[in-house]
Amino acid sequence: MDGVELRHLRAFMAVAEEGGFSYAAARLQLGQPVLSRTIRALEEAVGARLFDRTTRRVELTEAGRRLREDLAGLLPRLDEALRAPCAGSLVRLGFTWLLPDGWPRVSQAFETVTGARVRLVRRDTPLAGLDTGDCDVAVLHGEHPNGHLLRHEARVAAVARSSSLARRRVLHWAELPEWPLVANTLTGTTTPDLWPEGRRPTIRCTADNFDEWLEAVAAGHGVGVAPESVRRYSHPDIRYIKLKNAPPAPLMIVFPAKDAHPLVTRFVEIARGILSEAAGESMRADHPGPPGEISPVS
Repeated sequence: MDGVELRHLRAFMAVAEEGGFSYAAARLQLGQPVLSRTIRALEEAVGARLFDRTTRRVELTEAGRRLREDLAGLLPRLDEALRAPCAGSLVRLGFTWLLPDGWPRVSQAFETVTGARVRLVRRDTPLAGLDTGDCDVAVLHGEHPNGHLLRHEARVAAVARSSSLARRRVLHWAELPEWPLVANTLTGTTTPDLWPEGRRPTIRCTADNFDEWLEAVAAGHGVGVAPESVRRYSHPDIRYIKLKNAPPAPLMIVFPAKDAHPLVTRFVEIARGILSEAAGESMRADHPGPPGEISPVS
């Protein structure tokens, strides 16, 4: 029994209650192969087959029915006991200029599961206040060593409505070096080295934060490039244009390597599950492969 963990028991109950692996995987926000391996590991640990599986149905065995009856009352009491110490705890979530779509679901799920609260902290710094102790965990746009990838985002071009580019519906990534670039030097995701050497845009204007970047683009100082979620920021003098063949922008979540908040790992797990589901099947097809381990920031 040493190999049995709570995740095994919760996976078993999800399959038993949903009557199959597909709905249980969606409920647990896991891939079906991962769920199947979890159930097999539990069966090996207890030494009994818990489900009869065919191509058409999944049914509990007699051993599975007995385990379900025992866990039906035990797991809720155990969950309540484990949540009790977290009640009133606070996790500070740092971000720079934007949290990804679907983030309210992450905070709500985390608070429901743990009983802790989430406080949002915006900081216009590369690590959103993580390095200064202003937050416990941070969501960041762009590559960050030891950060955990949540998903990739497409990039768009931001141009002034007075610009000749504003009439375009699509821009090719290779065209952008023909125009000057407005760069957010602290929290931006786009730098000239994303283009091949000898074919890189010129930075005409720099900004220290997202708001300055937005106004510089609106003033016509150059073209801005940002993750597609920037479209949520409506500006009367800016138009967003689809970029073809642009490299995707990673969205990362990071936390300290030492003395991290006890709940941050659970927070990251919930965020990864919900946001990867929200990203859709097309995004997962573009970036196949199993998720990596959760890594802290050094």
